[in-house]
Amino acid sequence: MAAGISGLVKIRSIWLAVDQSTVRPVKPQRPIRAYNGAMVIETFPVGLLQCNCTLAADTEHGEAIVIDPGDDIQRIHRRLTELGVTLRQIIITHAHIDHVGGALQLKRLTGAPILMHADDMPLLRMMEVQAGWLGVPTPETAPPDESLRESMVVGLTRYPATVLHTPGHTPGSVCLHFGTQKLLVAGDTLFAGTIGRTDLPGGNPQQILASIHNKLMLLPDQTRVLAGHGAETTLEREKATNPFLQRR
Repeated sequence: MAAGISGLVKIRSIWLAVDQSTVRPVKPQRPIRAYNGAMVIETFPVGLLQCNCTLAADTEHGEAIVIDPGDDIQRIHRRLTELGVTLRQIIITHAHIDHVGGALQLKRLTGAPILMHADDMPLLRMMEVQAGWLGVPTPETAPPDESLRESMVVGLTRYPATVLHTPGHTPGSVCLHFGTQKLLVAGDTLFAGTIGRTDLPGGNPQQILASIHNKLMLLPDQTRVLAGHGAETTLEREKATNPFLQRR
């Protein structure tokens, strides 16, 4: 984004769009639903910036996790109730306001702990500043109950995910790999056709490319990717067509 941080208020609807040279508004997406036996995975956009919030549930065991509840918490809570599941964990891929803004509210409604990488604590402490960039009220936040770390196993008892620390978009950005399901929840590290932006505080273009090449690109080609904004994709498609991932 050529305007940098000073231009964020003017273009707040695309604050987290990713390619600084070809920024365009993120269009609302229809919910993504996948059912694999007792496992339910639903991804739906929430809040001003249409962050993709993902709900993964085991309806037989009655448990669920929610990833990136940035806003629309009543909607998320209502869906948990409809599925008849208890929220086990609230997982934050990174501490930008559109991904973490509703986490504390959801914790208060459900009692579930919040998990986030400790390297993003400086961004969490900047919530008032982040809200100012967007011209929205500052959401109440609190330190996570537990810090995510590389190779940590989180999620559902029967359908666990492995944490991949993927700094670059932010210092504490993580992705979640559900190996059995060949599914990657990528936060704002990797998108369909592009990668996460790196011109906000803590961003690092060399780090994000290293994270993608050294960790994400090593996963199976058939892996589905649920990005933090926009449409889903696959690693095979991104390896073949994503201009940021073509080695020169």
